[in-house]
Amino acid sequence: MKNIPPLSHRKDEPESKTLYVVGTPIGNLNDLSSRAINILKNVSLIACEDTRQTKKIMERYNFANKLISFNKNNSYKKIPPILNYLESGNSIALVSDAGLPGICDPGEDLINRVKANRIDVICIPGPCAALTALVTSGMNSSRFIFEGFLPKKKIERIKILLEISESEKTTILFESPQRLNTLLEELKKYCGGEREIQVSRELTKKFEENIQTSVDRVINFFKDKEILGEITIVIKGIEKQKNENFNKIVLREELSELIDAGLSLSAASRYLAKKRNLKKSIIYNLH
Repeated sequence: MKNIPPLSHRKDEPESKTLYVVGTPIGNLNDLSSRAINILKNVSLIACEDTRQTKKIMERYNFANKLISFNKNNSYKKIPPILNYLESGNSIALVSDAGLPGICDPGEDLINRVKANRIDVICIPGPCAALTALVTSGMNSSRFIFEGFLPKKKIERIKILLEISESEKTTILFESPQRLNTLLEELKKYCGGEREIQVSRELTKKFEENIQTSVDRVINFFKDKEILGEITIVIKGIEKQKNENFNKIVLREELSELIDAGLSLSAASRYLAKKRNLKKSIIYNLH
């Protein structure tokens, strides 16, 4: 009779001198895995984006551990002592407010520094708002782009919006409730009011909401409403045939937006020519 392999290929966890990147619930506290609970209970230290959120998890699962705050405001000064703590043979769990750390948060910088110091990094998988919204949308999940939060700088923001406008791939965005209406108006301007999107709010919570229809109808749905909770937007890619038919229209619009944002006609044409692998004169003559 063959030996039955153990359920886990790893040794007893947590291991010393290891950073554990732990996925935590994005809303429903019942979504925390038993492996994640074991890690959070037994590591030497938990580095968390917001200690208040992590304390809710500890209270729910009846355990205690040492916490330190690790977020975008203090990461630059917290990374060195965290590295020293790991080098001393300790184990640390990294958690965000919700979901997997390292996605649109300073956990990415810490993970890179830890790996650069040849310290083990192990991910404890868990919920992810981007993928949760994607699979509930039913849109193409074999090819998709995750953009996270769009840049605040106008020219960088316009470039990405124009790329989304002609992309055949599904696109996933994050947005705050305060800025959702502004983003929806931008999507209408660059992608068109008929473009299909899904806006997901309060994922996995009691009042979860997934609004999937055209941009125009989503704008009307949220008009004059108080919007609460973190927002994930899934944008359907355009059909290949439409992409080919509207190529010149999209290029002309993109050129105009870059010029309006401050680039000269020559610089904007050069940028688009390189991006589209076209002659600069073709782009230049569209103006």
